[in-house]
Amino acid sequence: MIIPHQQLSPEALRSVVKEFVTRAGTELTDADEKIGHVIRQLEKGTVVITYDAKASTCSIVPPDSVEEEPLDEG
Repeated sequence: MIIPHQQLSPEALRSVVKEFVTRAGTELTDADEKIGHVIRQLEKGTVVITYDAKASTCSIVPPDSVEEEPLDEG
């Protein structure tokens, strides 16, 4: 599921991006620059925030890598 970044508060957006950036082992002292870079990518549409309900995790990926989820017919 794609989460439109515009629907998140600035604080929530920064928290999601910070968690994503630091997940790869980025030191907090280096994170601010990377957070800004990812937010600019979100604003340009080169990446999107996705949420995986099964794993309860967010990721940031290129939009063309997101698979359509099947509709729940139940």
